[in-house]
Amino acid sequence: MISFDNMPPEVMQAMCTPMHEVLSPSSVPGFQSSGALYIGSFAAVQDKHMLHENRITHLVQVLDAPWLPASEKEGFSTHNIRIDDAVTVDIRPHLEAACNYIDTTLRSGRNCLVHCQQGISRSAAVILAYLIRNRGMTFESAHAYLKHKRACIKPNSAFVQALQEWEAASRRPSIARRFTS
Repeated sequence: MISFDNMPPEVMQAMCTPMHEVLSPSSVPGFQSSGALYIGSFAAVQDKHMLHENRITHLVQVLDAPWLPASEKEGFSTHNIRIDDAVTVDIRPHLEAACNYIDTTLRSGRNCLVHCQQGISRSAAVILAYLIRNRGMTFESAHAYLKHKRACIKPNSAFVQALQEWEAASRRPSIARRFTS
């Protein structure tokens, strides 16, 4: 039997609200047709009616779960990142491809859900990376923005450190830019 008395509040919220909108279609400046970005838990993927109601066509699944449903057969395009939510995991090798996938999806006018098991750590880290890279936000501003949209986010300490290092690296001028002035 599950005891809800000792459950952290972020887990309780994630259990009660499987999905939140992060970016609405109108919030992508400079594009005539843009999609919406959502963050959620595995429960959101199980609710096909909710996915169709929100016109979600693309999924970023951040789970190390070989039993994931074959979403392509159900009409969803997927990008899978098979990692655990552990402080020993380096998420950085997965961020560039995930950001590109999300960006291409939104630019095509389609809606994307980024989810992990609870919608707290792994999916939050991927969306934070997208906000940093594609929206030019700092880690702190991206985190505050996403926390406002989904209060239960709490990326693990290794993901936070990786995102802060990734942000710093992305802000450094590249060698090519330094020598081409």
